[in-house]
This record gives sequence, structure tokens and C-alpha cells, in this order.
Amino acid sequence: MTVFSSVHALRGAAGTDLGYSDWVLVDQERVNRFADATDDHQWIHVDPELARSGPFGGTIAHGYLTLAMVVPLMANLFRVEGVRMGINYGVNRVRFPAPVPVGSKIRARGEVLTVDEVEGGVQVTNRVTIEREGGEKPVCVAETVVRLYL
Repeated sequence: MTVFSSVHALRGAAGTDLGYSDWVLVDQERVNRFADATDDHQWIHVDPELARSGPFGGTIAHGYLTLAMVVPLMANLFRVEGVRMGINYGVNRVRFPAPVPVGSKIRARGEVLTVDEVEGGVQVTNRVTIEREGGEKPVCVAETVVRLYL
């Protein structure tokens, strides 16, 4: 984990490679809970029996579940001390180049792209690439925007 001692220390971090997070298992229980939370119960996500004969050979995680995993995965990569509050401000771009088969492990690689002043703190834009263990392509590539307030 990269620890920035302050927002001031973070200001010069554009271009910093944050490395890789720990691996996290994406199991059927997690996928089912996400389906319940979002009312997205499409069979390719929640019906293992039917999904075996589908295009992916089994159930896959929702793309938006993979995107939602950015938060805990990035929390594993960096921290800024002295911050009172952080909020997800948005996503500039997101793509899902490959599926996440249920039972896979994923991890994130982060890179700080920009750090800009905003009233009361800074806005940090990161490139987050989520990969699947053993996968050839990333499963999600996103440019995320976080605001950190003092």
C-alpha cells in the first residue's frame, strides 16, 4: 500500500504507479447479492445450470459488480492521511474487455493520473485496471474520479 502523509504529498503524485491490490474471489454468493441489490437477475449471472450451456460456459459477474469492486480494491492500494472524507465523484470512462467467470479471482492495478485542487480538498483521477487471475485481457479498465476533503 502506498501511504501519502497528506493531501500536500498527494499533489505531486500524478504518474504514480500504485501497484497491485490483493486478489479477491468473485463467488456465486457475491454475484447473487449484487443481483438482489440491483434487481439484475439475468440468467448469465444467477443460474449456474442454464449458464453452463450459455456463451461463457458458466455464470459471470455483472460488469457493474466488477466496477463496484474498484472501491475496496483501490482502498487496498493507497491511503492519504489527514483526510476527513472521501467520495466517489464519478467515472470518466469504463470498459469491460473480458468477462469475470464466477469462481475467479480479480485484482486491481492503480495509477494516479491527475490531482487537482477543489474547494476543501483535492480531486484525484486514477486509472484502474482490473485483471482476472489467469486471464489474457483485463476485465475492467476505468478512469475513476475521487474527491478527498480535509
